[in-house]
Amino acid sequence: MTEQHLILGLGELLWDVLPEGSRLGGAPSNFAVMAGRLGDHAAILSRIGRDELGRQAVDVLDPLPVDSSHLQVDSNHATGRVTVTLESGQPRFTIHEPAAWDFLELTDQWVSLAERADAICFGSLAQRCLESRQTIQTLAAQTSSKCVRLFDVNLRAPFYSGEVLQESLELATVMKMNDAEAPLVLGLLGLPAAGGSPSEQLRLGAERLLDEFPTLDMVALTRGGQGSLLVTREQ
Repeated sequence: MTEQHLILGLGELLWDVLPEGSRLGGAPSNFAVMAGRLGDHAAILSRIGRDELGRQAVDVLDPLPVDSSHLQVDSNHATGRVTVTLESGQPRFTIHEPAAWDFLELTDQWVSLAERADAICFGSLAQRCLESRQTIQTLAAQTSSKCVRLFDVNLRAPFYSGEVLQESLELATVMKMNDAEAPLVLGLLGLPAAGGSPSEQLRLGAERLLDEFPTLDMVALTRGGQGSLLVTREQ
C-alpha cells in the first residue's frame, strides 16, 4: 500500500454564488479535496461562520475524502461568499468582506499539523487581511525543509500587493499562476518583462522568478486550453 502523505489546504473556504446556483470552493480548499481524491490524507485549514452557510459547507464536505475537522468557527464573521456575474460572457467577482477566513487563528493544533505536513498549499487572496496573512506565513514557515510549499497566486483586485507576493515566494518551493497573471506578478515584483513569443515570455519570466527566489524549485503556469508550462532549474 502506498504511504499516505499529509496535505494541507490553508486559506479561504467560500461559496461561489453563481447565476445557476451556489458552489463551495476556494483554491486551497479545492486543492485539499483533490489531494484527498488522489489518496492522501488531506485537511482543510480555514474558518467558517457560525451561520447557515457554514453549516451547509460542513454538510458538503462531510462525504468528501477530506479532513474538515480542523475548521475554525467564527461567531463574529460570516462564512465567505463570492458573487459571480457575467458581463459580455466574462465573469465578474465580488468578494464580500469581511469573511470568517480573514481571521484565521494561529493555534497549537494547526502548528502541529504544519510541522508534520508533507505539502501545504496557500494563496494570495486569503492574505488580504493582516491576521490571516500572519497565520498563513507563520504556518508555512513552521513546515519541515522537506515539505512542498505551494504558493497559488490568485490575483483578485484589489486584494493583492507586491509585498504579499514577495513574502510568500520567499517561503514557497512551488509557485502556480496563470498566463494572464504572470506579467502582473513580474511587474509587482519589479522584475523586467521578457521579449519574444508568448511561450518564450512565460518561460523566461519563470526562469527570472527561479533566479530571484532560491527556495523555489518549480514555477507552474496554466495556459487555459493550451495546457500548462512547468519550469524547473533543470528543464
